[in-house]
Amino acid sequence: MNEKLLAFLFIIIAVPIAGELKFYPIDGDIRVSLGTPLFFFILLWLRKIHPIPAGIVAGSAVVLFRMFLYSIQTDTLQLVEAFFLHIPVFFYYFVYASLFYLFKIYTFYERPFFIGLMGVVTEVIASMVEITIRAFTSHIPIALSTFLVIGGIAIIRSFFVLGFFNILILRETKLAEGQQRQRNEEILLLISNLYVEMIQLKKSAKNAEELTSTCYVLYRDLKAAQNNKEAKAALKIAGQMHEIKKDHQRIYAGLSKLMVKENLNEFMNINDIITIIISANKSYGEMLEKSIEYQVHISGNHQLYNTFILFSLVNNLVSNSVEAIIKQGQIKLTVSKAGDTVEIIVSDNGSGISNKNKPFIFEPGFTTKFDDTGNPSNGIGLSHIKNVIETIGGEMELLETTGETIFGIQLPEASLTERG
Repeated sequence: MNEKLLAFLFIIIAVPIAGELKFYPIDGDIRVSLGTPLFFFILLWLRKIHPIPAGIVAGSAVVLFRMFLYSIQTDTLQLVEAFFLHIPVFFYYFVYASLFYLFKIYTFYERPFFIGLMGVVTEVIASMVEITIRAFTSHIPIALSTFLVIGGIAIIRSFFVLGFFNILILRETKLAEGQQRQRNEEILLLISNLYVEMIQLKKSAKNAEELTSTCYVLYRDLKAAQNNKEAKAALKIAGQMHEIKKDHQRIYAGLSKLMVKENLNEFMNINDIITIIISANKSYGEMLEKSIEYQVHISGNHQLYNTFILFSLVNNLVSNSVEAIIKQGQIKLTVSKAGDTVEIIVSDNGSGISNKNKPFIFEPGFTTKFDDTGNPSNGIGLSHIKNVIETIGGEMELLETTGETIFGIQLPEASLTERG
């Protein structure tokens, strides 16, 4: 409601003022002002207000404003004369708004040229109504040339407004696309991280199932050996492991539904995936106040790859490289094809990995990262990545040269292109 009131208030103030910015192309008989273009633009832009009430408000405001100016200019308060002099303009705005509504111009936003034509027709008819009424109230004769001029002016004004309106719509669309793209990148990052956790969850559920089976076999053996107390304990453990497995499966199913609900491309071009990864990590590096140069080289013929799998793996490695760089550095990302294998190499010139730590970097829980208070990170990054890679039949290794830390990944192309 407040938005509508503000819109009508804007019409009451802006349209009368714009109407006074005018010129007279034919001996002072026809006035051409900015009032109509502004009103046309308002009707196109402010879709929440009804056109007919807007026309009544605009027409009344223009009439009252011109009556006020007339009384000031003549130094006398001749309300009746001023009213009959300017009342035709009320019918102009009323008819203009009514035709805008009847022609349903507001429903043709995807057909701009049609909007322009309807705007011309609307203005010509509204002008004819105004001139006809003015001929009766002010005894001004109507000539054919008058309608020709009105038609020409209507074409210029309508398409001028339409051009300006489309520029704003285009700008609004680009802003919306940018916001949607940023949102998709944020969701993709979240879902890709969830994907890694889902792999671990699936593995844990499988382990729980195997333990349940083992405990149940142990229960039967103990019961057969008349070790009832131990058998009861083994059966209890089997039941608890079964519940853990069901909990894992429920969480896995819930995460799967969450991923499906988001309108993201499950399969994307490798160039687009890498572009999003670099964009996300540039922002991450800037947040950490680091200056990082990125070099990307993609070669070979690539199909559309599973977005979540590839993004989760490569993004985690690149993020690790960002964290390894102290203040300034370089990250290189290379993607290539070798037969049916996709090879990915991520390297950085950061702090590196010491020789004593190399044997442990893929161990769960191992970390060399500590926060400002000395608390260690959870250390599951590289172990998670390696586990996911091996789960889909790939390999991961640490390749280190002087001054650089390099991780190499080999993934079977079939695991990245498999659907369903």
